[in-house]
Amino acid sequence: MGQNLQTSERLRPVDLAREHGLSTQAIRNYEASGILPPAGRTPHGYRTYTSLHAAALRAFLALLPGHGHRTATSIMQAVNRGQVDEAFRLIDESHAQLLDDRRTLQAVEGALRDLNVTTATEPRLGPAPAEAYGSGDTFIGPLAGKLGIRPATLRKWERAGLVRPRRDPRTGYRVYDEADVRDARLAHQLRRGGYLLEQIAPLIAQVRAAGGLELLEAALSDWHARLSARGRTMLTGAAELEAYLRRRG
Repeated sequence: MGQNLQTSERLRPVDLAREHGLSTQAIRNYEASGILPPAGRTPHGYRTYTSLHAAALRAFLALLPGHGHRTATSIMQAVNRGQVDEAFRLIDESHAQLLDDRRTLQAVEGALRDLNVTTATEPRLGPAPAEAYGSGDTFIGPLAGKLGIRPATLRKWERAGLVRPRRDPRTGYRVYDEADVRDARLAHQLRRGGYLLEQIAPLIAQVRAAGGLELLEAALSDWHARLSARGRTMLTGAAELEAYLRRRG
């Protein structure tokens, strides 16, 4: 490897730390974990670093926002072991995850568009007795019929956490309120898009956490922005990693 360390370029831990607002202990920890290559030592045992270590630190910090701490650490460890192909594999996995996140976002947006069209054109589901139930409540049969699925499918979705109907205390029947109907419709759209139940459950949870579709729609632009920012930081990380690889030779 091209690690020709010159006495004239010796750097102290504080020199590396100061540039990035880190502590000297953080620098030592990064070295111990393999994020940085091993430091040199003075005759008195003090650590000495070089511009190679500075490049490694810049690469790691640039990789962090796009790949996360665990993957960025693994990438640097692989490079410092000389396993560059393994580092590239880890980077490819992160890019594949980003692509999958983009596809998920597109699926949610498509499902919401279809859901809005369906909701605007469909009559209210029934039946909903005025005394015992809310105006938007319905039962499993009418809801399944409206969606074009079997009641058993709704029961399966309930077990997967996609819908959470309450039980009528007198009859034991499942009662779906407006939020349940919304969740069932969204699940139906996503299932038609090829998504598995375990992939849909977190999305339904996001709808509930947001407080409904309207608030989720408002959050989609932020979701777009975060994915775009992640993509850009991956490019920055790749550039710094390439610079480090060139220094290593």
